[in-house]
Amino acid sequence: MKSKETKQKDLTALTESLAASKSAMVVSFTGLTVTKDQEFRNSVREAGAEYQVVKNTLARIAVKGTQFEGVSDHFKGVTAIAWTENDPVVLTKAISKFMKDNADFYTFKSGVVDGKLVDLAQLTTIANLPSKEELISKLLFVLNSQAQRIVTVINAVPRDLAVVVKQIGDQEGRAAGTPSAEAAPVEAASTEAAQEASTETEESPVEKAEEAQEAREDEQDAASPEGEQAAEADSNAPDDAAADGQDSAPAPEGEEKAE
Repeated sequence: MKSKETKQKDLTALTESLAASKSAMVVSFTGLTVTKDQEFRNSVREAGAEYQVVKNTLARIAVKGTQFEGVSDHFKGVTAIAWTENDPVVLTKAISKFMKDNADFYTFKSGVVDGKLVDLAQLTTIANLPSKEELISKLLFVLNSQAQRIVTVINAVPRDLAVVVKQIGDQEGRAAGTPSAEAAPVEAASTEAAQEASTETEESPVEKAEEAQEAREDEQDAASPEGEQAAEADSNAPDDAAADGQDSAPAPEGEEKAE
């Protein structure tokens, strides 16, 4: 049996620990084996919490005047307390899972999370929330994603600006009559073809003079007497040919007989 001094030391230690805690869970157990008790203690420690089986009278004195005073009515029968100074969600996850898997041995009485009294249903709801580490991880992911998007946008601005400036320059060049880089080779090719065509069809001055001289000689020949006689001969040639044709045509049979 513990002495009075030992009980006082236990009370002082429990009071100081609870005073520095954020959350606490009160549970009870029946027919507990050593193995199950050890499993429960290990799960609570892994959650960063402390666990202790307490006397109800001692527990009521320890929580008096603290945020856990609301659970004093549940200090009946076998009582054990698990409390933590760390993230309360981690502890609620551990307690909720172990109560569900070992309902034949453990019973959840009551709890306090950040100064608020919770029952088993509320404990389960809190246990389904992401832990502090999970929230920080998600927040970092979101911040990193946003930062990457900002960098992408910042890098895209100069590139898009350069494209716009180039398009404006091309439009101004076409408006001023300056051929674009793509149209320049086509226009140059058409200009060269036109120059070659004009070079091939254009006559030299010597050729033009010779043609003019031939035209004047033809006019002089036509104006001379010999030219007129030749012209008359050419014009009468068809009539003579027709007359010759009539003389040389065979006479009808009746005329031959008359002769």
